Amino acid sequence: MADNNEMTINLVILGRAQTGKSAAGNSLLGSSDFESRCCPSSVTMCCSLGHSCRISGILRRNGCELPLRVRVLDTPSYPHSALSKEQVRNAVRSALARSFGEEGLHLALLVLRADLPLCPDESDHTIQFIQELLGPTWKDFTAVVLTHADKAEEAGFSEELYLHSASSTLLSLLSSVQHKYTFLDNQKTIIKEERATVLRKLLNFIRQNNYQVLQ
Repeated sequence: MADNNEMTINLVILGRAQTGKSAAGNSLLGSSDFESRCCPSSVTMCCSLGHSCRISGILRRNGCELPLRVRVLDTPSYPHSALSKEQVRNAVRSALARSFGEEGLHLALLVLRADLPLCPDESDHTIQFIQELLGPTWKDFTAVVLTHADKAEEAGFSEELYLHSASSTLLSLLSSVQHKYTFLDNQKTIIKEERATVLRKLLNFIRQNNYQVLQ
């Protein structure tokens, strides 16, 4: 994950269609690597690996700044409007092995919309899918990204009030992944400060997991 000159973290984006998965990946990379648009069907049809440039101002080691590189694997949604569960699962498994087989995966980011309620059936199907992909230790390697946080804010919800008002289904999911979650604004191109805040949170989750990777 790290050498003397920089640190690299490997992430995979998972979630349902139109949750802002690809947009979240672009925000983390600081790029437009992944196609992201409003569409009545699933947009992402295959897995795609994106790489960030060296990111400064996030990490320090022994008093010195340590540049960060982020690698993000964008994946087709599940459920998908054109692909079966088996097709999505096999494609993601193959892409994970191809992209991170040697270094391992640091975090799977489950993308949910902050402006839509999470229903029990949806949560159950999503968790089952992640379990099939990542195995029995999935909780240690999964964090939740709540997109469209700007819409929740416009409705008068601070992060604290949002979580206080959230469904028991969402709260149970956040508890199962040891409260590894972050909010992301989808209204505009992510600003440098917000990106830094989100990346620091993800790095803290990785640190809490003792920098372990999922092979």
